[in-house]
Amino acid sequence: MPNLSDSMKGAKSLLGWELIHYTSAGDIGGIIIETEAYTEEDEASHSFRGRTKRTAPMFEEAGTIYMYFIYGMHWCLNIVTGSKGHGEAILIRALRPTRGLELMKQNRKTEDIRQLTKGPGSLVQALTIPPTYSGLHITKTKLELLAPTQKVTNILTSPRIGIKKAVDKHWRFYLEP
Repeated sequence: MPNLSDSMKGAKSLLGWELIHYTSAGDIGGIIIETEAYTEEDEASHSFRGRTKRTAPMFEEAGTIYMYFIYGMHWCLNIVTGSKGHGEAILIRALRPTRGLELMKQNRKTEDIRQLTKGPGSLVQALTIPPTYSGLHITKTKLELLAPTQKVTNILTSPRIGIKKAVDKHWRFYLEP
C-alpha cells in the first residue's frame, strides 16, 4: 500500500500507482496522475465541520473509501488517510488509462482518450466505481492499487481545483505531462 499516514504524504505517494477496478465486463484501470489532499483542519474539506452521516467514512481507518456526489451528477473517489477518528482523505482527480480502454469509452460515451479519466467524476464513471464502496476498506472492494513499476519523479503542485475556501494551499499534486 502507498503511504497513507497522512493526506499530504499520501497524495504524493499515490502518484504513479495503478488503480484497477475488476468488473464483470473486464478490468478497467489507470495510473494515478493527479490527487488532492484534504484534512479536517482544512476549510475546504468535507470533514472540517466534524463527523456527519455523509462524511463518516473520512473518519475511518486509512485505506477506507469515501465517495461523495457533486453537482447532482458526479461521484468522486477518495481514499482515507491518517488514523481512525481524524477526517482526512485524498481525492483521486485523474488517471492515465492502462487497461479496459474500450470499456472506458463505452462508460464515458466518448472516443476522446484525453477525456476518459480527466477529472474525479469522469474517472469514477469510466471505471464504473459504485457509490456502495463508500465506507468500505479498499481491500473489501473490487478495487486494487498496484505499486509503480518505476520511480515517480517530477511531481508538480498547485492550488486545488474547484474550491472556494483555503484556495492558497498548494495541495494538488500531479505528474508532469
